[in-house]
Amino acid sequence: MPQSIDLKHHLLLAMPLLDDPWFKHSVCYICEHNEEGAMGLIINKPMGIQLNDILGELHIEPSQEQNPNIMQGGPVSPEQGFVLYQGDNPDIQNMAVSEHVRLTTSKDILSIIASGEGPSDTLICLGYAGWDAGQLEDEIANNSWLTVPADSDLLFHTDSEQLARKAANKLGINLNLLSGQSGHA
Repeated sequence: MPQSIDLKHHLLLAMPLLDDPWFKHSVCYICEHNEEGAMGLIINKPMGIQLNDILGELHIEPSQEQNPNIMQGGPVSPEQGFVLYQGDNPDIQNMAVSEHVRLTTSKDILSIIASGEGPSDTLICLGYAGWDAGQLEDEIANNSWLTVPADSDLLFHTDSEQLARKAANKLGINLNLLSGQSGHA
């Protein structure tokens, strides 16, 4: 079955019927979507860990206080760190998600951020979410997800508690009016 949509650089908003504990009330940023499946990061569930905690474990000394929250990126490889950032750094191995957004798993970016020289717009997650070929499309068809084009404001400048509401508002949808029940006509 050929893929008809490309959700790379889109947000998935969990619909009320999605009751999976990992994904309930989640906003997931899709980093890759192709015929083999999809990969994304849950970006609205803080873990209660701050960057300084991780820097200490990696024996990286910050030049200044680093207090961004670390997000619970998803159930796959929860020990693996993923850094979304805006801009480009040719010294860091990265993947372009969009024209301005990059993704890396390189520990080098944490050293650069700790030195105060890193990108100002970053989002750090532990773990990721993955879908097999056709799985995400099936979930969308079953009304598990609402899709919204991503932008830098939503990714890097919106509080995690307000992210789903603000993203839905871009589509003119009030999440408080969505029902957790389905019916048949």
